[in-house]
Amino acid sequence: MNTEPEVNLKLAQEHGLNEEEYATICSVLGRTPSFTELGIYSVMWSEHCSYKNSIAVLKTLPRDGAALLTQAGEENAGLVDIGDNLAVAFKIESHNHPSAVEPYQGAATGVGGIHRDIFTMGARPVASLDSLRFGSPRDPRVRYLVDGVVRGIGDYGNSFGVPTVGGEIYFEDCYTGNPLVNAMSVGLVEHHKTVSATAKGKGNPVLIVGSSTGRDGIHGATFASEDLSEASEDKRPSVQVGDPFAEKLLLEATLEAITTGAVVGLQDMGAAGLTSSTSEMSARGIEKTGGGGIDIDLDLVPAREKGMTAYELMLSESQERMLIVSEKGREQEIIDVYRKWDVGAVVIGQVTDDNMLRVRQHGTVMVEIPAMSLVLGGGAPVYIREAIEKKPETPEANLVADDTLDFHDLCLQLLSRPNIASKVWVYQQYDSMVQTNTITPVGQTDAAVIRIKGSKKGLAMKTDCNSRYVYLNPKAGGAIAVAECARNIACTGARPMAVTNCLNFGNPYKPEVYFQFKSAVEGMGDACRMFNTPVTGGNVSFYNETSLGGGRSAIYPTPTIGMIGLLDNIDNLVESTFRKAGDAIMLLGDPELSLDGSEFLMMHYGTPGTNAPTIDLGHEKNLQELLVSLASKKRIRSAHDVSDGGLSVALFEKSIMNRQNKLGFEVDLEDSGSAFASIQTLLFSEAQGRVVISIDPDLVGSVIEEAAAFNVPVRVIGKVVPAEVRISVNGRRVTEFSLDTLLHAWEHALETALHLDEL
Repeated sequence: MNTEPEVNLKLAQEHGLNEEEYATICSVLGRTPSFTELGIYSVMWSEHCSYKNSIAVLKTLPRDGAALLTQAGEENAGLVDIGDNLAVAFKIESHNHPSAVEPYQGAATGVGGIHRDIFTMGARPVASLDSLRFGSPRDPRVRYLVDGVVRGIGDYGNSFGVPTVGGEIYFEDCYTGNPLVNAMSVGLVEHHKTVSATAKGKGNPVLIVGSSTGRDGIHGATFASEDLSEASEDKRPSVQVGDPFAEKLLLEATLEAITTGAVVGLQDMGAAGLTSSTSEMSARGIEKTGGGGIDIDLDLVPAREKGMTAYELMLSESQERMLIVSEKGREQEIIDVYRKWDVGAVVIGQVTDDNMLRVRQHGTVMVEIPAMSLVLGGGAPVYIREAIEKKPETPEANLVADDTLDFHDLCLQLLSRPNIASKVWVYQQYDSMVQTNTITPVGQTDAAVIRIKGSKKGLAMKTDCNSRYVYLNPKAGGAIAVAECARNIACTGARPMAVTNCLNFGNPYKPEVYFQFKSAVEGMGDACRMFNTPVTGGNVSFYNETSLGGGRSAIYPTPTIGMIGLLDNIDNLVESTFRKAGDAIMLLGDPELSLDGSEFLMMHYGTPGTNAPTIDLGHEKNLQELLVSLASKKRIRSAHDVSDGGLSVALFEKSIMNRQNKLGFEVDLEDSGSAFASIQTLLFSEAQGRVVISIDPDLVGSVIEEAAAFNVPVRVIGKVVPAEVRISVNGRRVTEFSLDTLLHAWEHALETALHLDEL
């Protein structure tokens, strides 16, 4: 016989609730909550589930668009119309804290969870991307985390049968104790097959489907809403354990069940498990119909272990589970479908109309809570924290004269940096071609593109964020994250359509952290409005701070952007790398150059500088439209944006990212010669709004004319040549390489930095 502990303020505080919140709960209920009710409120009012410290800011983002089929936050994922009765469902979420203490399972269940958000919409996942941040590769624990996270993503995604087609990975000291693991899933669905996460219709049966419920993952949501520390190692039970093969069966059974027409509502059991799925589905039913609620009996829930309490069953985050509301009298149809796929499906309750979440066990009512009091917009608290700017104390670089530098060695060193070097060791562990929709290998285009079967259309997708820029200037950095994502998509010839985001920040109770958050969101909003790419939803991950190693430090603010775009005709797809010897090389964009924020400045001068690169959103919009227009007219043979490492690295990558082409370049850059470090700036500035293209030399005149029509500066800087690389400035040779030399520096530098032979 389990005896529940006495509920009081001290116990509430141990659950992460403050005194005011505990008093509100008592007032709402008109009594002291039961232990299970306290657990339910603690997870639903945690930052991870309630967004209580972020929602007021998030509502400033643009969330409307003609192609949007759902509003941000309305369903499990964003839903965007792409024509031909098809919609794309997509979302990105974090699994940072679990991955910090159990990297393999933390990353694997992050992938599984985000895919479930997609197929609960009725969509079939067709692609996956990830965005990863780690500390210095010199740190043995970082190497352990990298190995576990990459294997977790690969093993789950490969087994589940969804291609991992793109992503990014960065290394900065600030992520040493608190890595970031952000996973994005993209799915396709016909309009009439979408499903809402809503419980409605009094008397309609409520079913739990999928795996049985165990004690793994209990309080995972609250664990994700607190800082990491040495004690986090004791919270391994808060990390869920995933089974991709079980999820594959769950996917197929769910999509088939939807075709029966008997499914009224469908919700994934992610953070907070049964608690979040029952309360959120109830709340949506109340909002849409004016009356709703759910009544369940925990004795009917298939449990993995004997003697599980109501608290444990409600808060378990066991993976591969869903909650379904069925039409009354048709529940057996749904059960039969799941049984055919060897997946469990059991009726555990029914929809009510008294607006309550009611939970029974052993004939006793253990939970009786007004459902709306648990969710945002109902009773969950909303806070606006103090925001105070605290500029980073980063020194200016003491630049040396160009004539004192060996640019040959500098270029090779830059190519070998973990943030720039080839990531082939990472993505070779991912199956990028399963489902046979991926058009080009990973790394051959600035954004991943998959074909939409049955049409000539392609779907482009990308994740992006340079967190160093956000650290130096949160507003500009937030805008740049959106702009670079859109620029990468436009480089393929696709038109940017919509955004999802994963906002990773430190403790929001610190005024300087909240300032970073508010400012970054403001910059993101400005960019999204300029590009007409509304925000469909996403995830906020606060408390990314750690005391591991002594002291307490926050990560760089990292608002990761996930974006989709539409390519009207895949025959117009533009790849990143040089295609033909003799082609003219042109540079689009002519911003003011600076080394601030650049990888070169960090590498050679040991400082990121004092500001982010400048960003001109109007120019970025014009540049995107020009790229899409040129691609549609087949006037571009390749396009690659200038980003990490600057113009030199963009050119090198165009030569070596597809080693089969064996094409180099010869460029002569113009420089006024007035700046003290002008060649360094020319080669290594990460100034925004620039793209390197290669074209048929006979088309130079027409491209210049079209660029002028879009008000985009353009100039010829060189030509594509076989096997060699030569860079000159004002006619004077600065450096030259063979492609083999560049490949040697770039291709295996990451494995060397990670000491993979020691893992």
